[in-house]
Amino acid sequence: MKIKLYIEGGGDSPLQDTDFRSGWATFFEKAGLKGRMPAIIRGGGRNQTFDAYKRALQIRKADELPLLLVDSEDLVAEGCDAWKHLKSRKADNWEKPPQAGDQDAYLMITCMETWFLADREALQKYFHDCWRDSAIPKWANLEEIPKESVFQALSKATADCGKKAYSKGKAAFDLLKAIDPSKVESVCPSAKKLLDRLRNK
Repeated sequence: MKIKLYIEGGGDSPLQDTDFRSGWATFFEKAGLKGRMPAIIRGGGRNQTFDAYKRALQIRKADELPLLLVDSEDLVAEGCDAWKHLKSRKADNWEKPPQAGDQDAYLMITCMETWFLADREALQKYFHDCWRDSAIPKWANLEEIPKESVFQALSKATADCGKKAYSKGKAAFDLLKAIDPSKVESVCPSAKKLLDRLRNK
């Protein structure tokens, strides 16, 4: 079965597309998926990603399995699965497509940047001397931290980095290449859930 993974983000330019695919490919290879990689589909905007995923379901081949990966944006209620969360968010209000399986949607809780915070050693190496590790609280559970707090922490930690201060774009995909997936899945159950599905397809 060939998995086609529709992932939110990636911008609009060819260079951004290259950075996006390269970042995710490296992350998945380091997670042990080399030789059984999903096809990485850059979704662009949030709704654009969901629309592309729904179209893929309608034209899927027998040996293809489209999956969806997006930021949760908000904290996820205990016991709430991905589809229920995406339906409950007023900004989304997404209905699970009839062709989709109950376990075919995955979340980065609350955002991809949460996964970066799982590997502070990689962040230190990437930002070098301008990185202020003390600006990142020692959160016990990263998936209980609001998106705004994650971005504020990264902003403070890279405040002395000038033009290299963290922002969306190429830096995000450079960091995706740099982080250790085993560290991410050890503290972010949402990441482990996705990687286990890809490993056991």
